Amino acid sequence: MIILLFFHFLFKIFTSDITANRFFNSSSEWLAERVFYASRWILEALNVKITSFEQLAIGGSIKNRVFYYPENNGFVSVNLSCSGLKQFYQWVVLMLLYPGPWRHKAWFIPLGLIVIHFVNLFRIVSMTFVTIHLPDQWDFIHDNILRPFFYVVMFAFWVWWNEKFYLKNKKRNQEAIS
Repeated sequence: MIILLFFHFLFKIFTSDITANRFFNSSSEWLAERVFYASRWILEALNVKITSFEQLAIGGSIKNRVFYYPENNGFVSVNLSCSGLKQFYQWVVLMLLYPGPWRHKAWFIPLGLIVIHFVNLFRIVSMTFVTIHLPDQWDFIHDNILRPFFYVVMFAFWVWWNEKFYLKNKKRNQEAIS
């Protein structure tokens, strides 16, 4: 958890430098689009009465990738910070830094990225429901429940890694030495 939080604060400190990078921006843009389209598909499958826009002028500014709910004038905008790219980087760095067998890391890291992507879709779809049903709670739920949820999931996945692969491999190696 310390590595995840350290990476989170490093990212906050160097946000302007990181987001100035063209590769990071284009990757975030691409991934935000994937998140938007997948979330829209889920919302349509759930028959949620929202309208989606590629761009929408709201409050004098242009928002990209918007789910709009006209009954309370609420919206969810899927911007670059909603892409999940930062969490992807955090996961990969955590797994590369933490010891364990590389043959398992080769499949566990991509599995973690897939899980993080689905957690992100869950987060965007959930925020759309919050916009519809609890618009006054939007900031609280976004900032204090669903954003930290990423870290809870990554931590749980790391615990799984630690218990099932790292410690088991370490014990096996110690028994082989004995």
